[in-house]
Amino acid sequence: TFSGLSAPPCAPPGRPPPAPPPSLATNHKTQVATVSHLPTVQHVILALLLPLWLITMPIQRSNIASTNNSSLTNGGDTRSLSPPPPSSLSPNLNNPTAAQFNPRLILSQIASLQSFHYLILGLVFQINHVLFATSITIDRIFTAKYLDVWTAAGWIDNAAVLFSSIIGSVMLAIVVEKSKKCLDFSVTLFIIHIILCSIYGGFPSTWDWWIIHIMGMIVMVVLGEYLCSKKELSDIPLLEL
Repeated sequence: TFSGLSAPPCAPPGRPPPAPPPSLATNHKTQVATVSHLPTVQHVILALLLPLWLITMPIQRSNIASTNNSSLTNGGDTRSLSPPPPSSLSPNLNNPTAAQFNPRLILSQIASLQSFHYLILGLVFQINHVLFATSITIDRIFTAKYLDVWTAAGWIDNAAVLFSSIIGSVMLAIVVEKSKKCLDFSVTLFIIHIILCSIYGGFPSTWDWWIIHIMGMIVMVVLGEYLCSKKELSDIPLLEL
């Protein structure tokens, strides 16, 4: 009765039986785990740094508005030939040091530059994932695992760091606007980045990390000073009397 049925193939003696094919549930779990790991950098950047920038930008705008209001108050529409009395002068005019040093403005500028630096890095790593199929992880920002000056794969992340420095020089011209302050803000950004890297994954101890980041800092300083000087030397429109 059972002559037409064939027995399932058995493994030869001494060999283990073949492994069963992976189930659809296992593949589905693997895909879900992979997809859930992708937006790590996006979550950190958007959840921490972008709100920080949104908080600091109104501070800068309020400082600019207060400066404009004081300038309008000192030289407004009511023009007089007689000089103003000394009591009506702004304390910032009497004390040039107070006019130059504004801690709230400086802290807001540092926070804005730092936020934009990490935001640009996160976006570039997303683009590298699409173009070169690289992994998306926050280790690419705060560790030296993927920076290598001797391999082509390492220059994918090296180029991302250098590109973020170029964008940082543009941000210096927008946020700082002073060529003599570009060195101070660039070094401050670099020092804060070293502190965050040390907290996250330990002090960076590879030559590749230091070479790439020092090159990026030099590019940011030189190009930022050039852009700020071009902005400072641009023509100032005159008001019609």
